[in-house]
Amino acid sequence: MPAVLLHQPVVKPWALGLALAVAAGAAGAQPRGADNAASAAGIYTCVDDKGSKLTSDRPIPACVGKEQRVLNKDGSLRRVVPPTLTADERAEQEAIERRAAAARAAQADAVRRDRNLMSRFPNEAAHRKAREAALDTVRVANKATEARQVELNAARKPLDEEAEFYKGKTLPLRLRQQIDANDAAVDAQRSATQNQEAEMVRINRLYDVELAHLRQLWAGAQPGSLGSVPSVVSRGASSAVR
Repeated sequence: MPAVLLHQPVVKPWALGLALAVAAGAAGAQPRGADNAASAAGIYTCVDDKGSKLTSDRPIPACVGKEQRVLNKDGSLRRVVPPTLTADERAEQEAIERRAAAARAAQADAVRRDRNLMSRFPNEAAHRKAREAALDTVRVANKATEARQVELNAARKPLDEEAEFYKGKTLPLRLRQQIDANDAAVDAQRSATQNQEAEMVRINRLYDVELAHLRQLWAGAQPGSLGSVPSVVSRGASSAVR
């Protein structure tokens, strides 16, 4: 039997070179992409609890509670990643932020109130006029109380005269009730007088404080820079005048 010859394909030299070049290109493509991704992400570096310096192309879990520096490929600082807060630290941070927000709101309110105050009282004469108007409300109430006291005193005189007929005896129920009612009304007016006097002191004190505050604003102090100032209730008298 004649021998069978197996023919191997002949590979051209130029084709072999081309295949090797394509293979090399494919092999080198992935590392170059990884380098570009790492460059875009930056280089993370930190010092762990043991004092060892760690470096990675992504955030380092061992330094989650520490500051991590992100570097560019040339070693320059790109940014700093703050440590991740614990639950307690986050709660404290939120409390600090709430207090800061409340302080900012209070400051804005103080500025607004000071500006409104200066708008309402551009000078001391305007403030004095407002003080007198507030005091006049109490004075009117006080005069009404005094007039009522005069009426009660006049009504008491015939009651006392009638009671003289029953000296040493039990007063009739009607007379006793009238005298008791008069006594209660007199006590109420006496209390009203005391309240009205206290209200005038209160109003004067508040206007004095407000005037001192305004004088600083008129002199050039910045609105909101002087702290809070008590205000007179409704720019007039309170329920104490009644």
